[in-house]
Parts: sequence; C-alpha cells; structure tokens
Amino acid sequence: MKPQEFSSVYFLGIGGIGMSALARYFMHLGARVSGYDKTSTALTNQLEHEGMEIHFEENPDLVPKNTDLVIYTPAIPKENKELKFILRKKFRMLKRSEVLGMISSNYFTIAVAGTHGKTTTSTLIAHILKSSGIPHIAFLGGISKNYGTNFLVDTSGSKPAVCVVEADEFDRSFLQLTPDIAIITSADPDHLDIYNTHQEMLKSFEEFTGKIREGGSLIIKQEVRVNPLRASGYNVFSYSLDRKKASKATGCKEFNARGIMIRNGIHHFDFCSPNDVWADLVLGLPGLFNLENAVAAATAAFLTGLARNQIAKALKSYQGVVRRFDFQIRKPGFVFIDDYAHHPEELRACIEAVREMYPGKKITGVFQPHLYTRTRDLATEFADSLGLLDEVILLDIYPAREKPIKGVSSELILDNIKIENKTLIAKTKLLNYLKQSKPSVLLTLGAGDIDQLVKPIRKAFEK
Repeated sequence: MKPQEFSSVYFLGIGGIGMSALARYFMHLGARVSGYDKTSTALTNQLEHEGMEIHFEENPDLVPKNTDLVIYTPAIPKENKELKFILRKKFRMLKRSEVLGMISSNYFTIAVAGTHGKTTTSTLIAHILKSSGIPHIAFLGGISKNYGTNFLVDTSGSKPAVCVVEADEFDRSFLQLTPDIAIITSADPDHLDIYNTHQEMLKSFEEFTGKIREGGSLIIKQEVRVNPLRASGYNVFSYSLDRKKASKATGCKEFNARGIMIRNGIHHFDFCSPNDVWADLVLGLPGLFNLENAVAAATAAFLTGLARNQIAKALKSYQGVVRRFDFQIRKPGFVFIDDYAHHPEELRACIEAVREMYPGKKITGVFQPHLYTRTRDLATEFADSLGLLDEVILLDIYPAREKPIKGVSSELILDNIKIENKTLIAKTKLLNYLKQSKPSVLLTLGAGDIDQLVKPIRKAFEK
C-alpha cells in the first residue's frame, strides 16, 4: 500500500499535533484532506487556511462519501458518532501510527523515542538536515520555531530522503516503525494506564530497539534503563553530558558534551565522539536538558555522515519548538516562559534550567495536570518536582481523552507539595490572581489547554 494511492483522506482528530503533520503530508501529495476535531484551535485554523476542510461537531453526514482512507487517533472515544459511522460503513481505516510506519518504511529513518525530550531532539535533527541541504521528510510533535510547522519536506536531489519521526510510546505506537537510527532520550514511568507498570513500559522500549534495521544504530542516553534487543545486529552508542573541563584528548567511548560553559544564557561546549573532539560548538537554546537533546541530535547527524560545519551551523541557528522553554516576555523586571512539560521529570528539568538562568529570583509556576491516570499514578513525583518552585499555582486536571476517576483531582498533587506557597484555582480566575501577585519569573506548564492562557497573560504583562 502506497500513500500516493489515496485521493481523499479523512482524519478523526485532525487537530492533534501528530495527526496534523500527517494531514499536511497528504496535502503535499495532492490528496483532498478533511477531518473532525473536538475544538477549534490556532493549529486547526492554520490547517483550514492551507486548504483542509475541518468541522467541530460529531456529524457523520460530514464524512466525505468518496473517502479512500480514514486515519484516526486512539484518543478518539469509542462512542464518537463519526467513529461508529465509519466502522459501520467499513471505510478503510488505519491508526496514525500504522500510517506513519507505512510512510517511513520507504526512507532511511531516524526515529526519536522517549517519555520526554523527543520533540526537541527530532525537530533539531530535522533542522540540521534542512539547513545542510539534505533531502528529507520530517513528522514532528511540535511546531518548529525555525519553520512554523510540524511537517517538513525536501525530496530534491537523487539521493533517497531521510525521514525523521517521533517514536511515540503511547499505545505502543512506536512498534510500527523500523528505523535505521533509533534514539531513546528517556524512559521514565508514564502512560501507566496503557502499561500498568514501569517494567512493562520498559519492555516495550526494548521491543522498539528490536525494530532497528540490520546494520543500523541505537543512540541511548547513558542513564536510561533499557536493555537493547540485539537480534538484528545494530550498533549501540550512548550519550551524556560530561560536566568536567574540556579535555585535549581525542575521542571518547561515548558521545558527549564537554567543557560546558554558559555565556549570556547560551551554552558553549565541545562535542566529543569516539573519533574526534569538535571544539566550541554553540547551542541556540538555554537549558542543560536542551544541551543533552542536542548531543543526541548531533550524534544522529554525525552517524548519518554530516560534517562538523553543517552540524555546528544548525546547532547555533536552532530556535527550538513552540511551547518548549518558550520565552514569551524577557525584560529586566519580568520573565515569562511557557513550556509543554507534563511529566515530573520534564517539570524538574524545566524548573532547574530556569533556576540556573535566574538565580535568586522568585519563580512562580502555573501547572495544569494532564490526564486523570497520570495524576493518579505520579502525584507524589509531580509534587516533588513542583516543590522546586517558590510558588505553585495548580489548575484543575485537563482530561483529554479520559473520563473523571473518583478521588483523583489536582488536590492529590497539592497536598503532597512541601512548600507553603501553593494554591489551587480555576482557570477563569488565574489572570486576576497573577496581576495581584506580580511574579518576577513566571512559568506556565502543561500539555492541556493551558496554552490558551498564554496570549492573555502575555498581553496583560507586556504593559
């Protein structure tokens, strides 16, 4: 089955970040693209501007009768009227992950997995390829600030294109992929509604490593507790940050960043490979966690055959991803950063990076928990990470695809936070609360609809 075969493609959940990248791919092929989503957003507005037909009510009559393929996300509830109609009419139907596996199987594929870090890493890899003039195609889990999209394509030239994809562990989606280069940035407990235990989740990551093509490579963060399956015969490389001073020695056993220094909030470092040391590279983003992701991305580019000057130029010009350590306001009296962090380790990394940049400043964080199950399973861990803030403002849980669970609310987190300056308030009251409290460094954190509050907050504090 080839993607070019489909002239009319319908998306159930078209506004999702992964689904919209696929929608843009089929538009690129010249297909008629239409779809349903629950709510209108800035992203769905953009998709409509690009020529896609989107509606926001469950109406089976709006599913085009000539649809060749329906692509759906597991986040769509089983009781959705359109889903029931599509099943009853027996349209050809595939999960998003199946379609992504089908497309990527035709390319040299770099797949980035991890419970956090994969969006920044995959977007940086795509940026390195694009700025180096390498034919490529990229399906990203966030909007690249360099290019304003989550889908990149450049298939010019005679060489086969490289495909960059996020390898999503939710619903075991990444097991549909067969990468040439796989990266695992992290494997902390998450999606326990799917896996039940952390150990089962780790087994799924191990199964993912077994999908790597023969002769390929696995790039894995040194601390990650995943035992690679080596049946297919691939190379394994680890990466890390080395906090020691820069070494004059050539090469090292792993890929890492050495001699790390911060100048004007930007990291300078030496990139160390088993063969060489590239001195004084610059990453255009702040935060040690971003530097760690950059080492993984640079390693993938290195193994793909790119040269030092290509990688160095791209690292320096990389602007990041919307809602990933995303500065909204940066002035002497007030700093406002928006971040997608929705896992305890993501929160910890973000808060520590802000603390590193603004020592001695009071840091206020507004966090919207994402999913009842994640809140239930990781409430203590969330509280520990949020306890690194000076002030915590919690919003109610964003349910996404889930129905409420009895006894599970944001208070589970609130009760376990050890700092005194903490509160739980309604979204509608947040703006007035912030105006009165006048924070000096403000973070908005979460993967739900907290992003809709970013613009009003920015507008209020820009004055």
